[in-house]
Amino acid sequence: MPEPTKKDETPNGQPEESVAPDSNGVLPLPEISLKVSPPPVWSLGEGQAPEDLDKPIDTPPRSTLLIESPQSASMPVGGDISFVAKVEAKDLLRKPTVKWFKGKWMDLASKTGKHLQLKETFERQTKIHTFEMHIIKAKENYAGNYRCEVTYKDKFDSCSFDLEVKEAETGSQNIDIRSAFKRSSEGQEDAGELDFSGLLKHRNQREPKQEDEAPDVDVWDILKNARPDQYEKIAFMYGITDLRGLLRRMKKIPKQEKKSEAFAKKLEPAYQVDKGGKIRLVVDLADPTVELKWYKNGQEIRPSPKYIFEHKGTQRIMVINNCSVNDDAAYSVAAGDEKCATELFVKELPVKIVKGVEPVKTTVNERIELECEVSEEGAQVKWMKNGVEVPTGVRSRYRVKSEGTKHFLVIDDASKEDTGTYSIMASGGTSEAHVQVDLKPLKIYQDLQDMKVMLGQPLKLHCEIYPGNVPGRWYRNGQLIQPNDRITIIHRNKVHRLEIESSSLHDAGDYTFVPEGYSQSLSAKIHIIDPPRVHLDSLNFPDNTVTIVAGNKLRLEIPISGEPAPRVVWMKGERVILESGHRVRAETYGDQTSLTIDITEREDSGNYKIVLQNEAGEATASVKIKVVDIPDPPEAPLVPVVGGDWCSMTWEAPKYDGGSPILGYFIERKKKQSSRWMRLNFDLIKETSFEPKKMIEGVPYEVRIFAVNAIGVSKPSEPSKAFTPLAVTSEPTMLVVDDVTDNTVTVKWRPPETIGAAGLDGYLVEYCIEGANDWVVSNKELTEKTKYTITGLTPGSKILVRVRAINAAGPSPPRTLQHAILVKEVIEPPKIRVPRHLKQTYTRRVGEAVNLVVPFMGKPRPKVTWLKEGKPIEPTHVSIRNTDCDSIIFIRKAERSHSGKYEMTVQVENHVDTAIIDIQIVDLPGPPQCVTIEDVWGGNVALVWTPPKDNGNAPITGYTIQKADKKTMEWFTCIEQYHRTCITITELVVGNEYFFRIYSENMCGLSEAATVTKKSALIVKEGMQLKTHEFNDRDFKEAPKFTQPLINTFAIAGYNATLNCSVRANPRPKVIWMKNKITILDDPRYRMFSNQGVCTLEIRKPSPYDGGMYTCKAINDLGEAQVDCKLEVKGGFTFYELMQRGVPLHLIDKYMNEHKIVEQEK
Repeated sequence: MPEPTKKDETPNGQPEESVAPDSNGVLPLPEISLKVSPPPVWSLGEGQAPEDLDKPIDTPPRSTLLIESPQSASMPVGGDISFVAKVEAKDLLRKPTVKWFKGKWMDLASKTGKHLQLKETFERQTKIHTFEMHIIKAKENYAGNYRCEVTYKDKFDSCSFDLEVKEAETGSQNIDIRSAFKRSSEGQEDAGELDFSGLLKHRNQREPKQEDEAPDVDVWDILKNARPDQYEKIAFMYGITDLRGLLRRMKKIPKQEKKSEAFAKKLEPAYQVDKGGKIRLVVDLADPTVELKWYKNGQEIRPSPKYIFEHKGTQRIMVINNCSVNDDAAYSVAAGDEKCATELFVKELPVKIVKGVEPVKTTVNERIELECEVSEEGAQVKWMKNGVEVPTGVRSRYRVKSEGTKHFLVIDDASKEDTGTYSIMASGGTSEAHVQVDLKPLKIYQDLQDMKVMLGQPLKLHCEIYPGNVPGRWYRNGQLIQPNDRITIIHRNKVHRLEIESSSLHDAGDYTFVPEGYSQSLSAKIHIIDPPRVHLDSLNFPDNTVTIVAGNKLRLEIPISGEPAPRVVWMKGERVILESGHRVRAETYGDQTSLTIDITEREDSGNYKIVLQNEAGEATASVKIKVVDIPDPPEAPLVPVVGGDWCSMTWEAPKYDGGSPILGYFIERKKKQSSRWMRLNFDLIKETSFEPKKMIEGVPYEVRIFAVNAIGVSKPSEPSKAFTPLAVTSEPTMLVVDDVTDNTVTVKWRPPETIGAAGLDGYLVEYCIEGANDWVVSNKELTEKTKYTITGLTPGSKILVRVRAINAAGPSPPRTLQHAILVKEVIEPPKIRVPRHLKQTYTRRVGEAVNLVVPFMGKPRPKVTWLKEGKPIEPTHVSIRNTDCDSIIFIRKAERSHSGKYEMTVQVENHVDTAIIDIQIVDLPGPPQCVTIEDVWGGNVALVWTPPKDNGNAPITGYTIQKADKKTMEWFTCIEQYHRTCITITELVVGNEYFFRIYSENMCGLSEAATVTKKSALIVKEGMQLKTHEFNDRDFKEAPKFTQPLINTFAIAGYNATLNCSVRANPRPKVIWMKNKITILDDPRYRMFSNQGVCTLEIRKPSPYDGGMYTCKAINDLGEAQVDCKLEVKGGFTFYELMQRGVPLHLIDKYMNEHKIVEQEK
């Protein structure tokens, strides 16, 4: 049996631990203990022992991805080092995945920080991925075995390397622990570094503070004998601030392991065995009677031919036979409450090649099978081609299989690319052989044929060759053809086809098919023919009409197509346009034809026909040419209507519009004696009428017209006949009725807005009876006034009135009243319009003036009267003045006696309107009546007073309280705007004697005088007593009461059901569940719970006979309560199932009868 080997361990068998400080650098007091949180810096772990490096690691099959691997190295503590791995990316479609490990499974990707950095770069020129791992300021525990793994799809490669960290030479170890574990506040390199050894190494780099006295106490002995919760107190006592580093140092001190009570000798930390060998795990028990159990990865091991258990005295032995990779695991043994554990490593033996691979020579499409035999079944081997691992994925052409110790590499359909050197790699050797794949002789069954294809039609080339699985390439005029959306290349067995969905002119040429790997080729010539076409759409002319201005040069170029090139003929009517024409000629070249007219004329307008011919067909098209010009001038305009500064003119459109629609007209005018024409509009006028304005009255004018189309402006028309503007005034404005009596009507108006150059001579007033159309002139002579009274009217009649303005040009349009006027004096009821500020109480102070204006309406003039509090107003006290439309009340100097409600009455015959105005004259209030000291205690005085007799005719808005010391009698304000009639004055000085006075205040201000307390208040110092109140404890006892009752429930047979309710009671009640009034006791089909007053009954997989009435009863010393519910179970069981469940026969009989009745009812 091989001798077991031990695995490396830390002194205590546990990873190092430390305590992290808070944000202020101070350690939290309650958290100080030996079991502390992990440090904030990364840790590289424990690593592997040198003897463990040869152990295999379960990984996928490896391939050669790494072109440069990291190498083992050594370095001093605190130094920096970099490891580099490179991967070539020529055959990779994406970046490979790289992982760095320490030991067997620690992934370093999560440990990056200030001590570990991972970097990735890519060089595009060399196509090489570079992966780097940098270790900064290394520590002793960074030493160990590392591994770099590279994966890409189904490829895998890895490399292991070692790092050795050498400890630098150190000086004397006689260091003061109190100075060594003081934190640096100067920001030195080791500030905050919680590594005891690091502090020792760098102690010479800093200048420690000189201690006045040498340490005379061994702090280490104190800490070793102290409890963990006393560490912080001891560190504080001896001035140690770096408690975290101190704890780490103490973790490194070896501890005396506690002697096991169950084991006299435990398992070794680790064992190693060769694959297929046998291993013995031995423990020695202190108590042979203790029950012993063996575990593998936490699972208990049972005796079997593989695992044999032996007893020899106090020794307990487990033998593992025929060890395999699956036995590589963690094992533990439990004796009572104690456990001990170990780890078993299974070492695999190298696999040797017994029979090598033989060379193969074959042709394409044949099956290749390479065979190799190794020394062990189930061995891991790797097939290589030309030094590169053979892909064996689902879509790979290569298949790998094994039968016992034989391994096969199969290529079902060999191709020429499969030629090469194939090798197989095992852990104990390699074998290689050369495979040669040659082509089969080419035979042509059907050659390519020359073709003529119409443009746009499908083009299909077809040939047949042997061998059928030989691919090939298509060429057109020596250029390789690639398949796309329009071109399809098909290869099916012997047939090769090239199909073009819609042929174009570029598809014409010499086509060649070249079989891959052969020097022979197949050729054909393709001709594309196209009927002639005229492409008028590219001209973008509406209705194929070309418009040109007369006198300009026209060159019309029209694209044409056709293969071969067509012959082109231009025609106008029956006349053929020749290429040799002088002013008009036709030309054809390349893929377009043109028509040229050097100087266009009106006669060139018309339809032109184009005829194209070639061997594929004939095409025709027509183009309309329209020659446009400026229009002819219009006829002389007419002026039918003339105003004061305007006229109305009309005209006819020109006879010839120039071949383009008339867009509008320009109008010009001039004085007859002048020769300068002035344009009247800058925007075209589309109508044939216009009204020129802003002309001078009495001056003769002439006008003329210009016609405008898209080409330009025509010549001017002949001038119109001379005309002279002269106009009457506009109508009078704002005609209204001013007054009506029994036989007269008075109207008034305002002058016209516009008065002509002839001025205004006067106005003419007319009227007519309503319903008639005979207007009667009221004033025989013109009146120059804007107010006139019509007299001699019949009482009760209705008339309409209108007014005209008269000047030298004649009467203006009349201004007429909209409604008829009744000739009868109108009574207008009176209406007082009280201003808004008088609708509320009008307040004034004593001595101020009062001047109120109250407007009113009414007709005839109303009678106005004023009353105060129902009595007439004395003229000597209040002055009142009335007009036709308002009334004024005036008080020169207001007094409080003027306050009151004033009633204004306006009367017209029997119509009366009244309004009340409230006037309030206010003054300062009087002082409060009686101020007394109600009580004095401590530094407080309670005051009480009564409101003043005279409030100044206004509400009291507050009080001002003042105090004065009897010694000085200087008054100080305690509070202002106080609204109540009692107050407590606080914070008075003990030993002083105070007087108090109070002012009253209203809207006018403070009262002139204040009321002073008759007596003074002496503040005396008193003792303090605490009055305690007696409280009776509340009785929380309560009889049971259900706060949530049971609910009728339906359950499904075979599925668990629960019944829930809640009860409140004190003391805690006893809960009893009953079914059909029978108490449920130890029945495994029922589970009862009670938590915080919530009672639950769980029925496990109920059957129909579990239905019924369920009751929950709660009982305590104060009483009892119960709730009921009905449970109905749907679904059922057969007679056999009920018997298996142990249901009594009388219940089965009852259930079966009920079930039959239910089925019959359905």
